[in-house]
Amino acid sequence: MRLTRRLSARAATVAFAVAATAPLAISVPLAPAEARGAPDSFADLAAKLLPAVVNISSTQEVQARAGVPGGPEMPMFPPGSPFEQFFKDFLNRNRPGQGQPHGDAAPAPERRMQSLGSGFIIDPSGLVVTNNHVIEGADEITVTLQDNTSLKAKVLGRDETGDVALLQVKTDKPLPAVQFGDSSAERVGDWVLAIGNPFGLGGTVTAGIVSARGRDIHQGPYDDFIQTDAAINRGNSGGPLFNMDGQVIGMNTAIYSPSGGSIGIGFSIPANLVRADVDQLKQYGHPRRGWLGVRIQQVTPDIAESLGLKDATGAMVAGVNDGGPADKAKIHNGDIILKFNNQDVKEMRSLPRIVADSDVGKSVPVVLWRDGKEVTVQAMLAEKPDDVKVASASATEKAVPEKPTEISGLGLKLAPMTQDAKDKYSLGADQKGVVITDVSPNSPAAERGLKPGDVIVEVQQGEVATPADVQQKVDSVKKESRKSVLMLIQRQDGLQWVPLSLGSDKDKQPG
Repeated sequence: MRLTRRLSARAATVAFAVAATAPLAISVPLAPAEARGAPDSFADLAAKLLPAVVNISSTQEVQARAGVPGGPEMPMFPPGSPFEQFFKDFLNRNRPGQGQPHGDAAPAPERRMQSLGSGFIIDPSGLVVTNNHVIEGADEITVTLQDNTSLKAKVLGRDETGDVALLQVKTDKPLPAVQFGDSSAERVGDWVLAIGNPFGLGGTVTAGIVSARGRDIHQGPYDDFIQTDAAINRGNSGGPLFNMDGQVIGMNTAIYSPSGGSIGIGFSIPANLVRADVDQLKQYGHPRRGWLGVRIQQVTPDIAESLGLKDATGAMVAGVNDGGPADKAKIHNGDIILKFNNQDVKEMRSLPRIVADSDVGKSVPVVLWRDGKEVTVQAMLAEKPDDVKVASASATEKAVPEKPTEISGLGLKLAPMTQDAKDKYSLGADQKGVVITDVSPNSPAAERGLKPGDVIVEVQQGEVATPADVQQKVDSVKKESRKSVLMLIQRQDGLQWVPLSLGSDKDKQPG
């Protein structure tokens, strides 16, 4: 209590000093915040929950490569060198499973790799939930209960993208199970309890609080992690994060750690996402998410301004899958999705989660920003395919001049899409658009990272097939007094919308 008293006294002194320097100000103190006190002990809660948390070990047979963990690699010698045969004989004699006559190496032996993790029982019949990465590629999975009973498990379903797996163990008696809670009800600062199998030590309990919500750690398209400072280490993966009512509100999945140990930054998949995933894995054996069939990118202020959109909100369509739901709904490259299924799309990364949570086979309204106004279309959602191919934008080839054309103010030189251009820049045979042949230093194009070989497919959401098409659309945008022009660029890593600042002729440099 000494520290508390000192802080209180110091605060009173500071408040007095402020009041003295501003005698006319009327100070209205804030009402003290009410906080739930820390429990005297977590022991009763831990004792109740520990039996439902399990340790998971998985083994996988891998073929060892010659020269790796089984022993040192063969040094490189010139062909015919007397040292070559000497080292080959020496290594073969000292490498397990080898030592064949005349230095002929036997096939590398198979080795068994083991992975350790955690899980929790959600049904007395033996349903166990864990992370997919804990059991991925496993030939054999063993679930160990708190009383050290070991049970063989089979996989009922896996979700690689969501990192969730559902296991089944056979048992002759009901097992202790836990229930999912409402993870959306948890607030930053709420007490939480993590139980798992860190470093293979067995059932371990740690306590902390919800440090943050909605974390995107770039693990997948549906990132919405709960961050906690409850100690989570290697081996905790797949274990539960409990609230003070003993309900699972998250599944511990990842940590941020330069050293590999806990530094108080752990991440859990929200229980609401896990529960929905488990229901589908139980019913179908795989996740059955809604799929729209678009590639999207963030709407920046420059993009918003170039399209006459008041705020930089929504998700911009940068590619449409041929024959997919978006294609059938007449959603185009360059459309900005503002609402999906009556939910606002405030930022790009929220759209995949909204779409995934929507029912497959359901027709939903999609509000788009197109040609300076809102347009609503209906999209019939399909099930997300395993292999999604992004369709290339199409354009109609026209007769084109042969010499590169310089686009005033952007620092670009463009050429038509000829076979020579395709060969020179290793472009696809069906590539459409206008190829960039030169980018001036310090120009708007250079600032955006454009380079020779990139292809302009669309300008201001309209297809282009010649340098003249590009120049015409740029001139049209300038007449509207816009600050930037929007281009759909085909790069080696895919399509991307790029806004270019509309400079003056002084930006133009000789090529």
